[in-house]
Amino acid sequence: MTSPTGTDRAPERAWRKPMVARSATEQHRPATTLELFFDLCFVVAVAEAAAALHHALSENHIEHGVLGFLLVFFAIWWAWMNFTWFASAYDTDDVPYRVATLVQIVGALVLAAGVPRAFASFDFAVITLGYVIMRMALVANWLRAARTDAARRSTALRYAAGITVVQVGWVLRLDLPSEWLLTGFLMLAAAELLVPVLAERGAPTTWHAHHIAERYGLFTIIVLGESVLATAVAIQSASEAGYSRDLLSLGGGGAVIVFSMWWLYFDEPAHQVLTSLRVAFRWGYGHYLIFASAAAVGAGLAVAIDYDTGKAHLPAVPAGYAIALPVAVYLVTVWTMHIRPRGRRMVVAAYPVIAALVLVTPFGPHPIHVIALLLAALVATTVLANHATDWTPW
Repeated sequence: MTSPTGTDRAPERAWRKPMVARSATEQHRPATTLELFFDLCFVVAVAEAAAALHHALSENHIEHGVLGFLLVFFAIWWAWMNFTWFASAYDTDDVPYRVATLVQIVGALVLAAGVPRAFASFDFAVITLGYVIMRMALVANWLRAARTDAARRSTALRYAAGITVVQVGWVLRLDLPSEWLLTGFLMLAAAELLVPVLAERGAPTTWHAHHIAERYGLFTIIVLGESVLATAVAIQSASEAGYSRDLLSLGGGGAVIVFSMWWLYFDEPAHQVLTSLRVAFRWGYGHYLIFASAAAVGAGLAVAIDYDTGKAHLPAVPAGYAIALPVAVYLVTVWTMHIRPRGRRMVVAAYPVIAALVLVTPFGPHPIHVIALLLAALVATTVLANHATDWTPW
């Protein structure tokens, strides 16, 4: 089509495209550069939350630190997850879509700026502001989808209405008395989780299994990388008087733990288990524990270094659990999401056994090193189970 002057109007159409559902069987559907940029900006908030957890645990403010981390991480995870699933169904990569995504990134950075205040005094005003910015930018996208995707208009409108109502609740929560803040959070978090369940009834969105699996895998890599960075920073801080054998040994053990966590998550293609919407809900929601525990491992490794260098103010067993508990949660959740559905007996049995052994390591010496050995053994078991038919006798 040309304009009255005879010039091609394709650039105008490229500026703004109809936001129609993408095919769930689309070939070659990789993550886009915008999605990767989105993840890298989001990890700023993850790093802030992990750093705050590290300092709270080292100061022996365990209950305060763990609760603050779980609440803050919910906001990070839920905003990231909603963007990811929307993009899987409706990524148009036009100018309005890119602008809406960049607004969500701004919201993530505002949220990250509010993390220290939330941990220090449970003041969630700045975090709420950042969260609402992210969520309302997504509402704008759902309204776009409602205008141009007639087949799923009711689904998009339910998403837009549900998200908007819950955001009003988050703002009103700021005026609740302090004794009601946690109850209010739990109620609103439950409402957030319920919105997709209700919205997807009737005409579900066309999410792409390969794309979703890749997006979750990429964010897992980024969070594990943040744990490596947190460990390196803790070692650097602890080495002011020079590197010692114990310090380097802790760093090596931490590296084995994180490397093993990566191996176990990516041992099998995740898209193979995404066989239905019900499975996808369980799988996607379960990743709150995978992402949060992966981030908490970095904090736990930093706490272990603080303890061994005399900077931590908590006893040995809680210091050990700062790393043992998130590792065990990670193993159990990966087992539930990725391993158990495949049904291979040796591997299925190994995960809960190793997780249970990890939980008792804080009562013995050198829990970091023992956990590293346990995870390495689990990786070896997985490799043997996967490639048993490939081995040939000498």
